[in-house]
Amino acid sequence: MVKILYRYLLISIGAVSIVLGVVALFLPVIPTTPFLILALACFARSSSSFHQKLLNFPYLGESLRDWEREKKIEKKRKIMIFITIIISFSISIILLRQWYLLQLLMVAIMLVLLLFIHSIDEK
Repeated sequence: MVKILYRYLLISIGAVSIVLGVVALFLPVIPTTPFLILALACFARSSSSFHQKLLNFPYLGESLRDWEREKKIEKKRKIMIFITIIISFSISIILLRQWYLLQLLMVAIMLVLLLFIHSIDEK
């Protein structure tokens, strides 16, 4: 019984992570990738069919397969991630031009994200 509840908990966390990852595509402050990696990990332990669907998903599957195998990102994708982070955060910082503390917070979050992405090994 506990094993079944654990399985459904992991499936639920994976599903919520995918929803949050999709929402994060449209919000510049929230990164999508950690949610998808969390979903991948949850499905790997709970549902092989959901796990395979996520690995075979167009546009995302290849990156997730690389992450699962090697814990690395292609240099080209890493550059695209850098560009996306910089552009989206820059737009947010410009839009928050009257709130200096929020601008500083956005810059700090952006730098942390860039450092995190930089720390991931390249394929």
